Amino acid sequence: MDSFELNKIAGAVLFAVLVVFGVKELGSAIYHTEEADPQAYAIDVPEEGAPAATEEPEEQGPSLAELLADADPASGEKVAKRCAACHTFEEGGANRIGPNLYGVVGRAIASHEGFSYSDALQGLEGDWTFAKLDHFVEKPSDFAPGTNMAFAGLRKGSDRADLLAYLNSLGSNQPYPEVEAAPAEEAAPAAEEAPAEEEAPAAEEEAEQAG
Repeated sequence: MDSFELNKIAGAVLFAVLVVFGVKELGSAIYHTEEADPQAYAIDVPEEGAPAATEEPEEQGPSLAELLADADPASGEKVAKRCAACHTFEEGGANRIGPNLYGVVGRAIASHEGFSYSDALQGLEGDWTFAKLDHFVEKPSDFAPGTNMAFAGLRKGSDRADLLAYLNSLGSNQPYPEVEAAPAEEAAPAAEEAPAEEEAPAAEEEAEQAG
């Protein structure tokens, strides 16, 4: 066998080896799967049918009645200065961009003489109660959509309560809503009566008389 034939055989073997490795690498590239990163965070996926976790309800703050019980009209007068550009507060005061607010608590909505109210307020019935004023002052556009009052509102409940207390002192003097009493604790179950002592066994019959 000459060297030419040996070179042919060696080339064929080398070619076969390259083909095998090529096929192996091609298969790895096509079906490659990455191993999970051991440092990655695991994500909990709820099982099918498992109830979704519910958010805890937000704790509610003090009620309006509770805030009014602690309200300070003097602090409310300071809060009212934010409204002074549009309203007057003295009795018989002039209307500005908004109506005069003397005696507003308990007054019929959109009823102050000489002021042209928006359709949004004219369409409301009833009087300005503490609850309605609190809602209106918190965000006028929510209470009366379409109102001309551009005030953004007072978000802090204690500020609104102080303001209402001040407005109430201006000729209204309406009684504050009563604070609801806390629910009484359930009465403790009555103590079980101690079982009556068993009656002492009846005295044995007197011994037979001595004969």
